[in-house]
Amino acid sequence: MPENQNQQNPQTSGVFTLLQPPKLYGVFALVLLGLAAFLFVGVYTHGAEPAEPQSAATAASTDPFVDTQLQARAAIVIDLATGKTLYALNPDAQLPLASLTKVSLALAVAEVLDADSFITIPYDTAMTIGGQRLKAGQTWHVQDVINFTLIASSNEGAEMLADAAGTAIRVKYPDAPREGSARSATLWRMNNFAAASGFTGMYFLNVSGLDESETLGGAFGTARSVANLYAYAARTAPTTFTATTEDGLLMDDREGDTTAAFNTNEALGAIPGLIMGKTGYTNLAGGNIAVVYDVGLARPVVAVVLGSTHAGRFSDVKQLVEATRVAIASQ
Repeated sequence: MPENQNQQNPQTSGVFTLLQPPKLYGVFALVLLGLAAFLFVGVYTHGAEPAEPQSAATAASTDPFVDTQLQARAAIVIDLATGKTLYALNPDAQLPLASLTKVSLALAVAEVLDADSFITIPYDTAMTIGGQRLKAGQTWHVQDVINFTLIASSNEGAEMLADAAGTAIRVKYPDAPREGSARSATLWRMNNFAAASGFTGMYFLNVSGLDESETLGGAFGTARSVANLYAYAARTAPTTFTATTEDGLLMDDREGDTTAAFNTNEALGAIPGLIMGKTGYTNLAGGNIAVVYDVGLARPVVAVVLGSTHAGRFSDVKQLVEATRVAIASQ
């Protein structure tokens, strides 16, 4: 438009020359001056970016999860204080759970066996990290066996607990199976509880989560269902899982023999405020981890990683924990 105006008046040389026309008077001059001012404003504002897209870009750049790059196949982070999902990656994909299963087992056992009651170990457990085991003939408090099973991720410990709890579960729940081993009743209760609680996509084929075969996992669930299970466990039975926050434990059996359990969670030091956690790994499941932790005062959060690598699960959960702290601090 300025070019057109110049073509109409060759004696002018731009917008500002139009402000002092030598031969225009009266109304026509006022009209021309108004037109020049309009053109000047149009040139000045042409090309300015709208405010709304700038705001959207700014919001995206401040998302603490925007640069999160996980090796996991699925993950979720939920702020338990608000119920808000802060991060989700394939949260409803059903995947093998591996030893994350043992939290469901511990809940079933703690429901019917007193923590201070005793279990006699029927056979040696396999060596764990650090070369520790429970030995045949030793007598341990139920809670110590739970601690050993969770921290060292002992499959034999899981089976012993399930065997010990089965009879009491049959007494408490008439619908529990009467045939088969006592362990089958404990497995039934684990599945019964998951279904009754609405943990969609979660079920157990054994009590430890160990792969059933090269092609079939021992337990399945989604990142969302695991998050719901762990949130329930932390809320209703915190003392059952307190030991999972420790690097290791020294425990004495009834006769005074001592054994140790070393935590399989290599991310412990990077999760301040940890309330509970559990790792899992099998060939089919890959690397799993689920943790409940406080962000600030009484601000619990649950984070779940499924289908990562053996080492990748720890770097994955560290990323989620750090991003969560930034997200909540910015609220």
